[in-house]
Amino acid sequence: MKIGIYGGTFNPIHLGHMEAARFALEYLGLDKLLLIPAGIPPHKAMDAGTPAPDLRLAMTDLAAQALGPQAEASDMELRREGKSYTLDTVRAIREQYPKAKLYLLMGTDMFLTFHLWRDPGEIAKRCTLCAFGRSEKDTEELFAVQRAFLKERFGAECVTLVLPRIVDISSTRLREELRLGRGRDHLDPAVYGLILREGLYGVERDLKTLSLEDLRAVALSMLKHSRVPHVLGTEETAAKLARRWGVDEEAARRAALLHDCTKRLSTEQHQRIIRQYHIEMDDEERREAKLYHAITGAAVARYVFGVPPEVESAIRWHTTGKADMTALEKIIYLADYIEPTRDFCDLSELRELASRDLDGAMLLGLEMSIEGLKKRGVAVNSHSVRARDHLKGKQSDHEKRQA
Repeated sequence: MKIGIYGGTFNPIHLGHMEAARFALEYLGLDKLLLIPAGIPPHKAMDAGTPAPDLRLAMTDLAAQALGPQAEASDMELRREGKSYTLDTVRAIREQYPKAKLYLLMGTDMFLTFHLWRDPGEIAKRCTLCAFGRSEKDTEELFAVQRAFLKERFGAECVTLVLPRIVDISSTRLREELRLGRGRDHLDPAVYGLILREGLYGVERDLKTLSLEDLRAVALSMLKHSRVPHVLGTEETAAKLARRWGVDEEAARRAALLHDCTKRLSTEQHQRIIRQYHIEMDDEERREAKLYHAITGAAVARYVFGVPPEVESAIRWHTTGKADMTALEKIIYLADYIEPTRDFCDLSELRELASRDLDGAMLLGLEMSIEGLKKRGVAVNSHSVRARDHLKGKQSDHEKRQA
């Protein structure tokens, strides 16, 4: 097993860190990559205004999710008391993975000063040193000298990598850029969304007046990365249906972006939101925890992000539907159901129908959902049944008038 160890203050973690991590994953064939925010870095003081450790960890976790399943954020240095010495981290990982081959990833400056670290010989015994260079022309001469020196002095095994793509930004300069209202292009969208949502690094935004672009970033920061394609697919499908059926496209996009904004929360967290906003629920809704995210998501959309009532309602009913739905409510229900990444059953007929008969598509979608739940032995929500029956009644009335 090959494990990469990539530490730093990650204040904030940016695309430069992520490009280096992504290249190391591929080049070294790593099975696991640990991104480890430093608790108390031994080589420099943290700037005033540095986010709390849990927020640096949260940013790092979002970046790790974006890198893929091999990457994960670790809080081991944040939990450890005292300064975050690399030797302690390497020892802990070696104890957990005694047979793994460890690679300690670092930038050029860290590699060239490695001999000045605490117990460099002990670190070198436990892992291979892996340094990132900007280009062979800029770094190979220095790297070659340092590799030879560390090999002779500590018996160190060294690998130096030339990054194919350089993101020319430092965390120090990025923090200043963020204070000036710039810098988002150097961050993963979800990481930037978390910075916006929490008001980090002097970034000030009224969450109730976010632009669509900023709302998208914030929404992505609230999701598990595996859910991002679904939400973005729902947004684009909702926008397409809104244009087709003469509904406000921006309202549809905002509802789609926020429809799963509380999906990743625990039952306890959902219940806390329900109490906080005094949300009224019937007995059936209280029993069905799988419906909580629609109910709490609508409340968060309203009270945190200031969406209008029609958007709140579209989020509230996107899972079950209800009788006498508005066009926007139908569009969000259908977009959630038929967006391009959905592949749980054959949706070709429903996708085609949605562009020519909104009520017909809504009825078919409800019938498919109800039938699917019955086949799995899952209770069907009464709101879905009433929504279906309401549409059937409309269909019957229309047929009578036609006759």
